[in-house]
Amino acid sequence: MNKPNRRQFLTVAGAGTAVLLAGCSGDDDGGNGNGNGNGNGNGNGNENGNSDGNGNGNGDGNGNGNGNDGGVPSEVDDYLSDANQYDGSVEDMTGEDSVTVQVGAGDGLAFSPTVIRIDSGTTVTWEWTGEGGAHNVVDEDGKFESDLMQEEGATFEYAFEEGGNTQYFCNPHKGSGMKAAVIVE
Repeated sequence: MNKPNRRQFLTVAGAGTAVLLAGCSGDDDGGNGNGNGNGNGNGNGNENGNSDGNGNGNGDGNGNGNGNDGGVPSEVDDYLSDANQYDGSVEDMTGEDSVTVQVGAGDGLAFSPTVIRIDSGTTVTWEWTGEGGAHNVVDEDGKFESDLMQEEGATFEYAFEEGGNTQYFCNPHKGSGMKAAVIVE
């Protein structure tokens, strides 16, 4: 095997640095994230985001970047445009086995936090505050629905086993903006 000369070493090192420093262009409306591509070979430094969260480099240095910038996906943002206490941010709760969301928060007609990000396999417990009357938790796609409850401390649980976005609401107060979402990684 030939030993690389200084020019070859600097070319490879420069290309590798370009790959590491290159941003990616996400195509999931989540914004631009940092690419995770591990390009080996001639390393032209391009990374194209595919929003799947994985970076797999190929021989010419093109890697699939992570198109997720940690923000709220546009479909969730649109759904929550009229939700109480929604400020456009997401509460990152990844790494937790179980998390709690308050039902009847704020003026009694909100979920808090409004948007959470969790890992698949996480159990979400909704806990009633006792404010705002009787509430329930209903998934837009019909995966879950709690009973209508009002008592402070009442709970409902659901384990999120698959990735994706779940939008949910309180049936009696949906028209008043009592909506929220779970983003599952």
